[in-house]
Amino acid sequence: MRSFSITTMVMSAAFLVALAITPTTAAEDNTYSQEDVIQEASEFFAVSAGAMAMAIQRVFEEQGQPNAIIIGEEGSGSIGVGLRYGEGTLKRQGNADVTVYWQGPSIGFDVGGNASKVFTLVYNLPNTDAIYQRFPGVSGSAYLVAGIGVNYQQSGDIILAHIRSGVGLRLGANVGYLSYTQRRRLLPF
Repeated sequence: MRSFSITTMVMSAAFLVALAITPTTAAEDNTYSQEDVIQEASEFFAVSAGAMAMAIQRVFEEQGQPNAIIIGEEGSGSIGVGLRYGEGTLKRQGNADVTVYWQGPSIGFDVGGNASKVFTLVYNLPNTDAIYQRFPGVSGSAYLVAGIGVNYQQSGDIILAHIRSGVGLRLGANVGYLSYTQRRRLLPF
């Protein structure tokens, strides 16, 4: 009788340990590893993996593994008041790729214009439709022909880490938001 209760307890403990491990493993399968992101971003930006690793490593240290990425292009310009428009592909592990558009106004001490490739790491995105909202943020730019930078935006628990590399002539800082939509919009509001 005693061996039955010890065996039952050991089997129950093993079952509980297996249950505790399973959600973590499943969650990790729906994220992007740092190595995968560095490889994909370096191919997208056409730069060495070493150059891309420096920017991405900092984001991973602060935020961990993203559960989605957006790869796209954007253009923006400002003379105190600015506008930004972009288009990209939202990728999530195990889901179909979706085209997303973003647009938004900004205001600040910011002058110039630029065109950029954008590689966005998306954190805590519960489902694809959750991307379609406004994300406020603060941005600083210092482009003189070319540059690379990382900016963050957050709405609720969802965090976007934009890695931009582009060309143009732009200098300054601004405050604004980006509105992500399923269709292109001319008005950024």
